[in-house]
Amino acid sequence: MQDTIVLYPAPGMGHVVPMVELGKLILHHCNHKFSIIILFTTDPNDTPDTNSYIHRIAQTHPSITFRRFPSVSVDTSPSRSPAAIKFNFIRLNTTNVLHSLQEISKTTTVRALVIDMFCASALPIARELKIPTYFFFTSGAAALIFFLYFPTIHQQTAKSFTVDLTTTHLHFPGLPPLRATDVPEPLLDRDDPAYDDVLYYCDHLPKADGIIVNTFDELEPNALKVIADGACVPDAPTLPVYYIGPVDRRRLQ
Repeated sequence: MQDTIVLYPAPGMGHVVPMVELGKLILHHCNHKFSIIILFTTDPNDTPDTNSYIHRIAQTHPSITFRRFPSVSVDTSPSRSPAAIKFNFIRLNTTNVLHSLQEISKTTTVRALVIDMFCASALPIARELKIPTYFFFTSGAAALIFFLYFPTIHQQTAKSFTVDLTTTHLHFPGLPPLRATDVPEPLLDRDDPAYDDVLYYCDHLPKADGIIVNTFDELEPNALKVIADGACVPDAPTLPVYYIGPVDRRRLQ
């Protein structure tokens, strides 16, 4: 059987393009030892540009193939925040992830699954199938510190950042103090279901076999040291973190 690495980005070009570039990077450095299969949701918000991009990549990089999921229905009630709707959409595709990995495994050996942080619901599935799983974190190490440490911040208060803590500064290891109102929007309101989704993602980051980060030593030496020292996840072993940046599609046409 041929060896394959499966990549699973979150919906949207901002997530798909970096994952495709990671696939190109793997092929380049491994001398095409692996094939790359990219799992792809059928998002009602997909544009013709998205489909055109996927077609172009499939034509120009034959070692990269796309496996599109069947569509799923999602509650788009106006009472739900856009982030909550998006996160629920990803979660509803979990069964599609399972079926795809099972089908792919019939004809190839899946050596690893690489997932977007927002696709953390795929991690338990990969564990069941005994597939090593890594997160691909497209932002830098400083942002990774925020998300790795956020469960600790969550335990320190039961209040919403946007209403009750407007003058409070949050303290993350290795980072300057951050105003509570400057956290990512899904985390502002503790009553928004999206808050629990992001907390779930943060909790699962250390549970993978490793994290691949789009940065490099010379750019963020202090942040990299903080992560390596285990300061971001005080109650868990320090997991392997791999720095592969900068991932730039101009280098990998």
